[in-house]
Amino acid sequence: MNGNRINRRAALRTMLYIAAGTMVLPACFRESGSKTIGLVNMTINEEQELLLAEVVETLIPSSQTPGAKELLLHLFVLKMVDDCHSPEDQRNFTEGLEGFAAMEDPATGTKFINLSPADRLRFLKQIGDQDNDKITMFYSMTKRRCIQGYMNSKNVMTDLKKYELIPGRYIADFKIG
Repeated sequence: MNGNRINRRAALRTMLYIAAGTMVLPACFRESGSKTIGLVNMTINEEQELLLAEVVETLIPSSQTPGAKELLLHLFVLKMVDDCHSPEDQRNFTEGLEGFAAMEDPATGTKFINLSPADRLRFLKQIGDQDNDKITMFYSMTKRRCIQGYMNSKNVMTDLKKYELIPGRYIADFKIG
């Protein structure tokens, strides 16, 4: 009868292994990274998100101040397009992003993601010359929302802009003419 008895510690250990396995197993079947922002109306994969991060970093590179990638402006752009634009604009944005990802630099024959920072800037300046309206619409929406996000970021609002209440400071010694 002793051979049929279950050791309580062994049973608990086995139950913990099973519970941990059921929690870890679904993570093994996901893509390399999970979504970093919840979008309701659009579907963006990880590669597209990384490409968008490089586009906004090219627009606002890091220097003495944080760049667009550090401020997560690519996520701001995605959220604003998802929340504030029409379904047609959202569709044009995602199709433009797909078209942009497939584009190659005419000078080097290389895709945007593989270009150097100087070549990326030159590449973006040539976007207006494209015949594809969806790519130019994608780029203009990205640029506008990136600038909006940067100008409203905590870094700009607290460190770069010095806000003075209206009517401003009093300057008693002011020359008139």
